[in-house]
Amino acid sequence: MSGPAAGTADAAATTDVVCLGESMVTFLPSQPGRLADVPSFGRGIGGAESNVACALAAAGHRAAWVGRVGADGFGDHLVETIASYGVDTSAVRRDPVRPTGIYFRTATDRGTDTHEVAYYRAGSAASAMSPDNVPYEDLLAGRVLHLSGITAALSADCLALLRELTAPRPGRPLVSFDVNHRPHLWRGAAADASVLLELARRSDLVFVGEDEAEEAWGIVGAEAIRAALPEPAVVVVKRGSAGATVFSGLRPGPRSSNAGGAGNAAGAGSAGAGKAGFDPDTVTLVPALRVDVVAAVGAGDAFAAGFLSATLRGLPVRERVRHGHLMAAAVLTVPGDLTDPPARDHADRLAALDDDAWGRLRLGPGWTAADRAPEEVRTP
Repeated sequence: MSGPAAGTADAAATTDVVCLGESMVTFLPSQPGRLADVPSFGRGIGGAESNVACALAAAGHRAAWVGRVGADGFGDHLVETIASYGVDTSAVRRDPVRPTGIYFRTATDRGTDTHEVAYYRAGSAASAMSPDNVPYEDLLAGRVLHLSGITAALSADCLALLRELTAPRPGRPLVSFDVNHRPHLWRGAAADASVLLELARRSDLVFVGEDEAEEAWGIVGAEAIRAALPEPAVVVVKRGSAGATVFSGLRPGPRSSNAGGAGNAAGAGSAGAGKAGFDPDTVTLVPALRVDVVAAVGAGDAFAAGFLSATLRGLPVRERVRHGHLMAAAVLTVPGDLTDPPARDHADRLAALDDDAWGRLRLGPGWTAADRAPEEVRTP
Protein backbone atom coordinates (compact mmCIF):
# COMPACT_ATOMS: atom_id res chain seq x y z
CA MET A 1 0.00 0.00 0.00
CA SER A 2 1.25 3.47 -0.78
CA GLY A 3 1.55 6.20 1.84
CA PRO A 4 -1.21 8.58 2.88
CA ALA A 5 -2.53 10.77 0.14
CA ALA A 6 -2.35 14.53 0.56
CA GLY A 7 -5.67 16.09 1.43
CA THR A 8 -7.23 12.99 2.96
CA ALA A 9 -7.75 14.78 6.29
CA ASP A 10 -9.69 17.58 4.56
CA ALA A 11 -12.76 15.37 4.52
CA ALA A 12 -15.22 15.75 7.39
CA ALA A 13 -13.62 14.04 10.36
CA THR A 14 -15.73 11.61 12.34
CA THR A 15 -13.07 11.03 15.01
CA ASP A 16 -11.40 13.48 17.35
CA VAL A 17 -8.16 11.57 17.99
CA VAL A 18 -6.66 8.48 16.38
CA CYS A 19 -3.94 6.76 18.43
CA LEU A 20 -1.49 4.32 16.81
CA GLY A 21 0.74 1.96 18.76
CA GLU A 22 1.25 -1.33 20.56
CA SER A 23 -0.96 -2.35 23.44
CA MET A 24 -0.08 -5.33 25.59
CA VAL A 25 -1.63 -7.42 28.28
CA THR A 26 0.01 -6.45 31.56
CA PHE A 27 0.22 -8.58 34.68
CA LEU A 28 0.06 -6.54 37.88
CA PRO A 29 1.54 -7.95 41.11
CA SER A 30 -0.73 -9.01 43.96
CA GLN A 31 1.79 -7.61 46.46
CA PRO A 32 5.02 -5.55 46.54
CA GLY A 33 8.34 -7.26 46.07
CA ARG A 34 10.63 -8.76 43.47
CA LEU A 35 9.06 -10.49 40.50
CA ALA A 36 10.66 -13.68 41.80
CA ASP A 37 8.71 -13.35 45.05
CA VAL A 38 5.27 -12.24 43.80
CA PRO A 39 2.91 -15.23 44.10
CA SER A 40 0.22 -14.08 41.66
CA PHE A 41 -0.70 -11.36 39.23
CA GLY A 42 -3.88 -9.67 38.10
CA ARG A 43 -4.46 -9.07 34.42
CA GLY A 44 -4.77 -5.60 32.92
CA ILE A 45 -3.81 -3.78 29.76
CA GLY A 46 -1.00 -1.36 29.01
CA GLY A 47 0.14 0.69 26.06
CA ALA A 48 0.94 4.39 25.85
CA GLU A 49 -1.23 5.13 22.85
CA SER A 50 -4.19 2.95 23.82
CA ASN A 51 -4.04 4.51 27.30
CA VAL A 52 -4.47 7.94 25.69
CA ALA A 53 -7.35 6.69 23.55
CA CYS A 54 -9.14 5.14 26.55
CA ALA A 55 -8.75 8.28 28.65
CA LEU A 56 -10.03 10.51 25.85
CA ALA A 57 -13.03 8.25 25.20
CA ALA A 58 -13.83 8.16 28.93
CA ALA A 59 -13.70 11.97 28.87
CA GLY A 60 -16.36 12.10 26.16
CA HIS A 61 -14.29 12.37 22.98
CA ARG A 62 -14.48 10.25 19.85
CA ALA A 63 -11.26 8.27 20.05
CA ALA A 64 -9.94 5.40 17.97
CA TRP A 65 -7.03 3.05 18.54
CA VAL A 66 -5.21 1.50 15.59
CA GLY A 67 -2.87 -1.38 16.32
CA ARG A 68 -2.01 -4.98 15.55
CA VAL A 69 -2.58 -7.92 17.91
CA GLY A 70 -2.30 -11.66 17.63
CA ALA A 71 -5.16 -13.98 16.75
CA ASP A 72 -5.09 -15.22 20.34
CA GLY A 73 -6.92 -14.84 23.62
CA PHE A 74 -4.72 -11.99 24.78
CA GLY A 75 -5.54 -10.13 21.57
CA ASP A 76 -9.24 -10.71 22.23
CA HIS A 77 -8.85 -9.35 25.75
CA LEU A 78 -7.04 -6.21 24.56
CA VAL A 79 -9.53 -5.32 21.86
CA GLU A 80 -12.55 -6.02 24.08
CA THR A 81 -11.16 -4.08 27.04
CA ILE A 82 -10.11 -1.04 25.03
CA ALA A 83 -13.48 -1.03 23.25
CA SER A 84 -15.23 -1.13 26.65
CA TYR A 85 -13.94 2.41 27.31
CA GLY A 86 -15.81 3.60 24.23
CA VAL A 87 -12.79 3.51 21.90
CA ASP A 88 -13.31 2.62 18.24
CA THR A 89 -11.21 -0.51 17.60
CA SER A 90 -12.59 -1.33 14.16
CA ALA A 91 -9.24 -0.65 12.47
CA VAL A 92 -7.25 -3.04 14.68
CA ARG A 93 -5.66 -5.81 12.63
CA ARG A 94 -5.19 -9.44 13.77
CA ASP A 95 -1.94 -11.24 12.93
CA PRO A 96 -2.42 -14.97 12.31
CA VAL A 97 1.23 -15.80 13.05
CA ARG A 98 2.69 -13.36 15.58
CA PRO A 99 1.51 -13.23 19.21
CA THR A 100 0.12 -10.38 21.29
CA GLY A 101 2.78 -8.85 23.53
CA ILE A 102 2.60 -9.26 27.31
CA TYR A 103 4.60 -7.97 30.26
CA PHE A 104 4.92 -8.31 34.03
CA ARG A 105 5.90 -5.52 36.40
CA THR A 106 6.50 -4.91 40.07
CA ALA A 107 4.43 -2.54 42.18
CA THR A 108 7.21 -0.01 42.77
CA ASP A 109 7.64 3.31 40.98
CA ARG A 110 9.20 2.93 37.52
CA GLY A 111 11.80 5.54 38.44
CA THR A 112 13.25 3.52 41.36
CA ASP A 113 16.05 0.96 41.27
CA THR A 114 13.75 -1.75 42.65
CA HIS A 115 11.26 -1.53 39.79
CA GLU A 116 11.27 -4.54 37.48
CA VAL A 117 9.55 -5.10 34.17
CA ALA A 118 9.70 -8.34 32.19
CA TYR A 119 8.60 -7.82 28.58
CA TYR A 120 7.58 -10.60 26.23
CA ARG A 121 7.05 -8.52 23.11
CA ALA A 122 9.90 -9.45 20.74
CA GLY A 123 8.37 -10.56 17.46
CA SER A 124 4.93 -9.41 18.57
CA ALA A 125 2.11 -8.70 16.16
CA ALA A 126 2.52 -4.97 16.76
CA SER A 127 6.19 -5.05 15.75
CA ALA A 128 5.06 -6.09 12.27
CA MET A 129 3.22 -2.81 11.63
CA SER A 130 4.59 -1.15 8.51
CA PRO A 131 3.68 1.36 5.78
CA ASP A 132 2.32 -1.58 3.79
CA ASN A 133 -0.21 -3.04 6.24
CA VAL A 134 -1.89 -0.24 8.19
CA PRO A 135 -5.27 1.27 7.27
CA TYR A 136 -4.26 4.80 6.26
CA GLU A 137 -7.86 5.82 5.71
CA ASP A 138 -8.51 5.19 9.41
CA LEU A 139 -5.28 6.78 10.62
CA LEU A 140 -6.02 10.02 8.80
CA ALA A 141 -9.71 10.17 9.69
CA GLY A 142 -9.31 12.18 12.88
CA ARG A 143 -8.60 15.76 13.82
CA VAL A 144 -5.48 14.60 15.68
CA LEU A 145 -3.13 11.66 15.08
CA HIS A 146 -1.33 10.71 18.31
CA LEU A 147 1.96 8.77 18.11
CA SER A 148 4.85 7.97 20.43
CA GLY A 149 8.52 7.10 20.29
CA ILE A 150 7.78 3.64 21.66
CA THR A 151 6.41 2.52 18.30
CA ALA A 152 9.54 3.68 16.51
CA ALA A 153 11.64 1.37 18.71
CA LEU A 154 9.68 -1.81 17.95
CA SER A 155 11.14 -2.56 14.51
CA ALA A 156 12.56 -1.02 11.37
CA ASP A 157 9.13 -1.35 9.73
CA CYS A 158 7.47 0.49 12.63
CA LEU A 159 10.03 3.28 12.34
CA ALA A 160 9.37 3.52 8.60
CA LEU A 161 5.66 3.83 9.37
CA LEU A 162 6.19 6.71 11.82
CA ARG A 163 8.44 8.48 9.33
CA GLU A 164 5.66 8.14 6.75
CA LEU A 165 3.01 9.48 9.11
CA THR A 166 5.10 12.44 10.31
CA ALA A 167 6.20 13.48 6.83
CA PRO A 168 5.14 17.09 6.22
CA ARG A 169 2.32 17.26 3.69
CA PRO A 170 -0.70 19.49 3.17
CA GLY A 171 -3.92 18.21 4.69
CA ARG A 172 -2.51 15.82 7.26
CA PRO A 173 -4.12 15.73 10.71
CA LEU A 174 -2.44 17.56 13.52
CA VAL A 175 0.32 15.18 14.62
CA SER A 176 0.78 14.79 18.37
CA PHE A 177 4.01 13.03 19.40
CA ASP A 178 5.00 11.85 22.87
CA VAL A 179 8.77 11.22 22.91
CA ASN A 180 8.43 8.35 25.44
CA HIS A 181 12.13 7.46 25.42
CA ARG A 182 12.50 3.81 26.46
CA PRO A 183 16.24 2.92 26.23
CA HIS A 184 15.69 -0.80 26.85
CA LEU A 185 13.55 -1.08 23.72
CA TRP A 186 16.32 0.27 21.51
CA ARG A 187 18.75 -2.40 22.75
CA GLY A 188 21.54 0.13 22.98
CA ALA A 189 21.14 1.39 19.42
CA ALA A 190 23.04 4.66 19.09
CA ALA A 191 20.46 5.98 16.67
CA ASP A 192 17.60 6.16 19.15
CA ALA A 193 18.30 9.74 20.20
CA SER A 194 18.53 11.09 16.66
CA VAL A 195 15.44 9.16 15.56
CA LEU A 196 13.31 10.55 18.37
CA LEU A 197 14.57 14.07 17.71
CA GLU A 198 13.79 13.68 14.00
CA LEU A 199 10.22 12.47 14.64
CA ALA A 200 9.56 15.18 17.24
CA ARG A 201 10.73 17.93 14.88
CA ARG A 202 8.35 16.66 12.18
CA SER A 203 5.34 16.81 14.53
CA ASP A 204 2.96 19.64 15.42
CA LEU A 205 2.51 19.03 19.16
CA VAL A 206 5.28 17.39 21.21
CA PHE A 207 5.27 16.04 24.77
CA VAL A 208 8.70 15.49 26.29
CA GLY A 209 9.92 15.06 29.85
CA GLU A 210 12.81 17.21 31.03
CA ASP A 211 14.50 14.08 32.37
CA GLU A 212 14.15 12.08 29.15
CA ALA A 213 15.44 14.99 27.04
CA GLU A 214 18.58 15.01 29.17
CA GLU A 215 18.90 11.23 29.00
CA ALA A 216 18.27 10.93 25.25
CA TRP A 217 19.74 14.15 23.89
CA GLY A 218 21.96 15.53 26.63
CA ILE A 219 19.80 18.67 26.66
CA VAL A 220 19.17 20.38 29.99
CA GLY A 221 16.35 22.82 30.65
CA ALA A 222 13.08 23.76 28.98
CA GLU A 223 14.52 26.60 26.90
CA ALA A 224 17.23 24.34 25.50
CA ILE A 225 14.64 21.69 24.65
CA ARG A 226 12.63 24.25 22.69
CA ALA A 227 15.78 25.37 20.89
CA ALA A 228 16.32 21.76 19.78
CA LEU A 229 12.67 21.50 18.65
CA PRO A 230 12.05 24.76 16.76
CA GLU A 231 9.48 23.45 14.27
CA PRO A 232 6.50 22.13 16.29
CA ALA A 233 3.75 24.66 16.96
CA VAL A 234 3.48 23.50 20.57
CA VAL A 235 6.15 21.88 22.76
CA VAL A 236 5.09 20.68 26.21
CA VAL A 237 8.04 20.14 28.56
CA LYS A 238 7.01 18.02 31.53
CA ARG A 239 9.06 18.90 34.61
CA GLY A 240 7.81 16.43 37.20
CA SER A 241 6.87 18.00 40.51
CA ALA A 242 7.79 21.43 39.11
CA GLY A 243 4.89 21.26 36.64
CA ALA A 244 5.07 21.89 32.91
CA THR A 245 6.32 24.60 30.56
CA VAL A 246 4.58 25.05 27.21
CA PHE A 247 6.11 26.83 24.25
CA SER A 248 3.47 27.77 21.69
CA GLY A 249 4.03 29.76 18.53
CA LEU A 250 3.06 29.76 14.87
CA ARG A 251 5.42 27.71 12.71
CA PRO A 252 5.80 27.59 8.92
CA GLY A 253 5.41 24.41 6.93
CA PRO A 254 2.89 22.31 4.92
CA ARG A 255 0.85 21.25 7.94
CA SER A 256 -2.86 21.34 8.66
CA SER A 257 -4.29 22.22 12.08
CA ASN A 258 -7.72 20.61 12.29
CA ALA A 259 -7.89 20.33 16.06
CA GLY A 260 -9.94 23.28 17.17
CA GLY A 261 -7.11 25.71 17.70
CA ALA A 262 -4.48 23.16 18.70
CA GLY A 263 -1.78 24.95 16.82
CA ASN A 264 -2.38 28.51 17.92
CA ALA A 265 -0.32 30.34 20.48
CA ALA A 266 -3.14 31.34 22.83
CA GLY A 267 -2.25 31.26 26.49
CA ALA A 268 -0.80 33.14 29.39
CA GLY A 269 2.89 33.76 29.86
CA SER A 270 5.73 35.84 28.54
CA ALA A 271 6.87 35.94 24.94
CA GLY A 272 10.10 34.07 24.35
CA ALA A 273 12.80 35.19 21.96
CA GLY A 274 12.06 34.22 18.38
CA LYS A 275 14.49 32.44 16.08
CA ALA A 276 15.12 33.35 12.48
CA GLY A 277 12.12 32.33 10.40
CA PHE A 278 9.85 31.66 13.39
CA ASP A 279 7.38 33.80 15.28
CA PRO A 280 8.13 34.47 18.97
CA ASP A 281 6.81 31.91 21.41
CA THR A 282 4.27 32.33 24.13
CA VAL A 283 5.73 30.60 27.20
CA THR A 284 3.27 29.22 29.75
CA LEU A 285 4.40 27.79 33.09
CA VAL A 286 1.86 25.79 35.10
CA PRO A 287 2.72 24.29 38.52
CA ALA A 288 1.95 20.64 39.19
CA LEU A 289 -0.63 19.48 41.71
CA ARG A 290 0.19 17.85 45.00
CA VAL A 291 -1.01 14.28 44.78
CA ASP A 292 -1.06 11.36 47.23
CA VAL A 293 0.44 8.86 44.78
CA VAL A 294 -0.69 5.25 44.78
CA ALA A 295 1.25 4.15 41.67
CA ALA A 296 3.29 6.29 39.29
CA VAL A 297 2.35 4.35 36.17
CA GLY A 298 0.45 5.77 33.21
CA ALA A 299 0.59 9.38 34.42
CA GLY A 300 2.39 10.63 31.33
CA ASP A 301 -0.23 9.12 29.03
CA ALA A 302 -3.01 10.58 31.16
CA PHE A 303 -1.36 14.01 31.06
CA ALA A 304 -1.22 13.85 27.26
CA ALA A 305 -4.89 12.83 27.14
CA GLY A 306 -5.92 15.71 29.40
CA PHE A 307 -3.94 18.22 27.38
CA LEU A 308 -5.37 16.88 24.10
CA SER A 309 -8.91 16.90 25.51
CA ALA A 310 -8.63 20.58 26.44
CA THR A 311 -6.97 21.32 23.09
CA LEU A 312 -9.88 19.76 21.22
CA ARG A 313 -12.20 22.00 23.22
CA GLY A 314 -10.21 25.09 22.26
CA LEU A 315 -9.28 26.01 25.83
CA PRO A 316 -6.38 28.38 26.58
CA VAL A 317 -2.95 26.86 27.08
CA ARG A 318 -2.97 27.24 30.86
CA GLU A 319 -6.23 25.28 31.10
CA ARG A 320 -4.86 22.64 28.72
CA VAL A 321 -1.94 22.03 31.05
CA ARG A 322 -4.16 22.03 34.14
CA HIS A 323 -6.45 19.44 32.56
CA GLY A 324 -3.32 17.40 31.84
CA HIS A 325 -2.30 17.61 35.50
CA LEU A 326 -5.81 16.68 36.64
CA MET A 327 -6.07 13.63 34.41
CA ALA A 328 -2.60 12.55 35.51
CA ALA A 329 -3.69 12.94 39.14
CA ALA A 330 -6.62 10.63 38.46
CA VAL A 331 -4.26 7.85 37.34
CA LEU A 332 -1.66 8.53 40.03
CA THR A 333 -4.25 7.83 42.73
CA VAL A 334 -5.14 4.31 41.48
CA PRO A 335 -2.97 1.15 41.15
CA GLY A 336 -3.23 0.64 37.37
CA ASP A 337 -2.59 2.51 34.11
CA LEU A 338 -6.23 3.51 33.56
CA THR A 339 -9.12 4.95 35.53
CA ASP A 340 -12.22 7.02 34.95
CA PRO A 341 -11.31 10.71 34.69
CA PRO A 342 -13.09 13.36 36.75
CA ALA A 343 -16.41 14.53 35.34
CA ARG A 344 -15.86 17.37 32.88
CA ASP A 345 -17.64 20.00 34.94
CA HIS A 346 -15.67 18.93 38.02
CA ALA A 347 -12.36 19.19 36.13
CA ASP A 348 -13.39 22.53 34.60
CA ARG A 349 -14.09 23.97 38.03
CA LEU A 350 -10.68 22.92 39.30
CA ALA A 351 -8.88 24.09 36.17
CA ALA A 352 -10.50 27.52 36.56
CA LEU A 353 -9.20 28.08 40.11
CA ASP A 354 -7.00 31.08 40.77
CA ASP A 355 -3.29 30.41 41.28
CA ASP A 356 -3.48 30.45 45.09
CA ALA A 357 -6.36 27.95 45.21
CA TRP A 358 -4.67 25.74 42.62
CA GLY A 359 -1.52 25.74 44.71
CA ARG A 360 -3.45 24.64 47.80
CA LEU A 361 -5.05 21.61 46.16
CA ARG A 362 -3.98 18.17 47.29
CA LEU A 363 -5.66 15.22 45.64
CA GLY A 364 -5.84 11.71 47.05
CA PRO A 365 -7.50 8.38 46.19
CA GLY A 366 -11.18 8.73 45.35
CA TRP A 367 -11.05 12.41 44.48
CA THR A 368 -12.41 11.93 40.94
CA ALA A 369 -15.66 10.43 42.24
CA ALA A 370 -16.32 13.38 44.53
CA ASP A 371 -18.84 15.80 43.06
CA ARG A 372 -17.69 18.69 45.18
CA ALA A 373 -17.12 22.36 44.83
CA PRO A 374 -13.42 23.23 44.33
CA GLU A 375 -12.96 24.46 47.90
CA GLU A 376 -14.11 21.07 49.21
CA VAL A 377 -11.36 19.12 47.49
CA ARG A 378 -8.79 17.97 49.97
CA THR A 379 -6.36 20.71 50.93
CA PRO A 380 -3.65 20.74 53.59
